[in-house]
Amino acid sequence: LYTTADLGQKLWDTLWAAAEPLGGIIAGRGAFNSLRLEKGYRSFGTDMTYEHDPYEAGVGFAVKLDKDDFIGKAALERRKADVRRKLSCLTIDDPRAVVMGKEPVYDGDRAVGYVTSAAHGHTIGKGIAYAWLPAELTTPGTTVHIGYFDQRIEAVVTEEPLFDPTMSRLRG
Repeated sequence: LYTTADLGQKLWDTLWAAAEPLGGIIAGRGAFNSLRLEKGYRSFGTDMTYEHDPYEAGVGFAVKLDKDDFIGKAALERRKADVRRKLSCLTIDDPRAVVMGKEPVYDGDRAVGYVTSAAHGHTIGKGIAYAWLPAELTTPGTTVHIGYFDQRIEAVVTEEPLFDPTMSRLRG
């Protein structure tokens, strides 16, 4: 929804008055980001860009290699067989830990990747971060550490999506 600045307050008041009796809540971009991370939705330009292939980014399900020949098909077939890095879901148990995005990820003392997106997952009660990691570190249960200034925050590679993995709520 868009409006001019002089009608911004009126729009807010109208929406709030309509939503409140229906159990509506005030939620903005932070809530949207948290919920998309819980659901495993990627953000193009943040989590993945043109430099990443769909198998690395976890969206290979959208590629139909059984279709007739298309530009890039042979390259995608080769890439599918040789994924060297993956966009991985990490969870953080420490409720005091803060991760914002762009922090380095460590395996021991070795920097191995970086965080793309992060938020607190209110539905699951944990911190969530998506990070690019070498394929050998993407097995669920693998522990890595996220560098945040002088701290190392423990994070665990986790299966995704974190919320509604059977998609029953989405289809309900």
